[in-house]
Amino acid sequence: MNPLSHRPFVKMNGLGNEILVLDLRADPVEVPPAAARALARPSVLPFDQAMVLYPPRRADTAAFVRILNNDGSLSAACGNGTRCIAALEAERTGAPHVLFESEAGLLDCTLRPDGQVKVDMGAPRLGWRDIPLAHDVGDTASVLVPGFENLGPAVMVSMGNPHAIFFVPDADAMDVEGLGAALEHHPLFPERANISFASLTAPDRILLHVWERGAGRTRACGTAACATGVAAVRTGRTGRAVTVTLPGGPLEIEWRESDGHVLMTGPVEHEFAGTLTPAMLGEAA
Repeated sequence: MNPLSHRPFVKMNGLGNEILVLDLRADPVEVPPAAARALARPSVLPFDQAMVLYPPRRADTAAFVRILNNDGSLSAACGNGTRCIAALEAERTGAPHVLFESEAGLLDCTLRPDGQVKVDMGAPRLGWRDIPLAHDVGDTASVLVPGFENLGPAVMVSMGNPHAIFFVPDADAMDVEGLGAALEHHPLFPERANISFASLTAPDRILLHVWERGAGRTRACGTAACATGVAAVRTGRTGRAVTVTLPGGPLEIEWRESDGHVLMTGPVEHEFAGTLTPAMLGEAA
């Protein structure tokens, strides 16, 4: 029997970004890529990212978080998923503040009285090696991607995962699926990349569509919203506080000047809870 059978799960979403939460702190086991793909099937528990909680590695954290995309690949960061697990942990403990650890570093989360969750996503990484890119491109705030020069320069940012943001006249008019799928696997991105198309709709408002590596087009992507806020500041388009509106709704993004950290605030929604069954994991046996 699959060791994940009979484990509890919670299905949530952050602005429509579908999140599966597996709390394995009491009895940790690996979630292999095949199990993630089996669970993500449309007839089972379709998700964009799975947030898997493991016992904490630090005394001051609630858990170590491992993040899987729906294709079974690993992601170091997921902003919407982080808000979801923060809301669950605050509900469990009664404390509005929770600290998680992930491959991207510490995630400091606060549940506000209105139910919105604020997450300190840490500082962006802007050097070409840190993003990472395949080679030195000079200014990472203005990169013409070979073969896609007609899109104009992209801004490259890592929020624990690599992002390429294209500022375009009308993000709604972009072929997100076609361009996103092609650009995700471009040779410039050795670890693939999240591809975003952004338009300014007001001095402090941005419209955003995102293709996520390993997940495809999603209704919302928290790290992409953070990266876009950083990109807008780097290119002189906005101030440090913006509202980024995705198909699923708005996120408040602030690139804090005092320490360079990016703060993301937005809602979460509980959908349902249950227990994993052997049938759900059938293809991963």
